Amino acid sequence: MKLFNFFSEELAIDLGTANTLIIQDGSIVVDEPSIVAINRQTGETIAVGTRAMQMHEKTHSNIKTIRPLKDGVIADFQAAESMIKGMIDMMGTRRKFFSHLKTVICIPSGITEVEKRAVFDSADHVDSKETYLIYEPMAAALGIGLDVQEPVGNMVIDIGGGTTEIAVIALSGIVCDQSIRIAGDEFTSDIIQYIKRAHNILIGERTAEQIKINVGAAIKDLENPPEDYPVNGRDMMTGIPKQIYISCYEIAGALDKSIAKIEEAIHKTLEATPPELAADIYRRGLYLTGGGALLRGLADRISEKTSLHVQIADDPLKAVVRGTGIALKNTGRFSFLIDRSSV
Repeated sequence: MKLFNFFSEELAIDLGTANTLIIQDGSIVVDEPSIVAINRQTGETIAVGTRAMQMHEKTHSNIKTIRPLKDGVIADFQAAESMIKGMIDMMGTRRKFFSHLKTVICIPSGITEVEKRAVFDSADHVDSKETYLIYEPMAAALGIGLDVQEPVGNMVIDIGGGTTEIAVIALSGIVCDQSIRIAGDEFTSDIIQYIKRAHNILIGERTAEQIKINVGAAIKDLENPPEDYPVNGRDMMTGIPKQIYISCYEIAGALDKSIAKIEEAIHKTLEATPPELAADIYRRGLYLTGGGALLRGLADRISEKTSLHVQIADDPLKAVVRGTGIALKNTGRFSFLIDRSSV
């Protein structure tokens, strides 16, 4: 058995729109932005992850940066394959020639059968011999320590980069769910449009992401508001670079419509929840995971809207990959894992 273990390798992969995380032997070995830089002339991959992100929106005509995932699913198959391969190579230990690679990959709950097959095909191209898929809300529930097998309802809201996954989980299955394509990327786009409209300044994705991290908010009346954040961009009137200061109050207004759509999806899911499970959710409250959970005041806003207790998971960014890692260690035990025969 030990000899077989020497020639086998197990990876849990959270293939996210914004970030890709890989767990091996219970610890996170890769945590990189989901982006790849490619030479347009040769088609060769120049950089993956953080190095590619540093090039993003700063390239010349011979280099292009690609985010292979859009709305939680693979949009560019070739770039996704290059990215996954590059990130596996980052792990330090070179893959053994005869290794048996087993992977569990996280996917959005609203994914189609064709999109599932694309994920399986990508795994095949990195020589995965045994591949399982797990839905994001289920992985998030495992990652925050919920017992998904018991006959008790738990509602998990995972706000990622491309999608927001809302699901009621009981008895190892998703009872009802909503998967909407409004999440971190949409928030970033809202900020870009707001700065353009309100201040006549053009900014890029990376700057908008930094604004979201430093002064992003879901409500205008925060208890401890952060200091105004300096933003550098190009003045649309003069064409000259300019600096302005942005407050969390402004960003809360800019994100209001997108957050309202997430609240609407939460309401729809609660309306579809069977009464006995609704009673469990009333007692237990809602669990918030994903990068979007870090938005200041979001838990308070959802709590006020639903009149339910909202709990933010510890380290919400890594909840999904931790759950995927737990599923990897228990592939024989969990019935909700999807293998190739299910597609």
